[in-house]
Amino acid sequence: MYFDGAAHRARAGAGIVFLTSQGEVLPYSFTLTQLYSNNIVEYQALILGLEVVVEIKRLQLQVFGDSQLVINQILGSYEVKKPELLPYHDYAKTLMGWLDDVTIQHVPRKENKKADALIALPS
Repeated sequence: MYFDGAAHRARAGAGIVFLTSQGEVLPYSFTLTQLYSNNIVEYQALILGLEVVVEIKRLQLQVFGDSQLVINQILGSYEVKKPELLPYHDYAKTLMGWLDDVTIQHVPRKENKKADALIALPS
């Protein structure tokens, strides 16, 4: 799963792309109804993707995102210093705990183009 989120002016969007083991590409694009910081929108994109995975009871997942802050906070390399990020961080960790095998990795923006393109649709 690749995820990305962005807030622009008065709009925000999230993009999620699932690549299945059979080679299928499943893109999802979301318009977020409230404008938050880019970091919160990145967390929301991650959470939306994790909720889909939990709902379909897929127990193994590789997650890729281009937000160094979100990825490193989830991995525990960075401390969550901003109180407004803590509920999103905690919920994402809870969702990940419901899955058997989850890996999460930072990728450069150029490797996250599909999810990045999807955020432009709603935002």
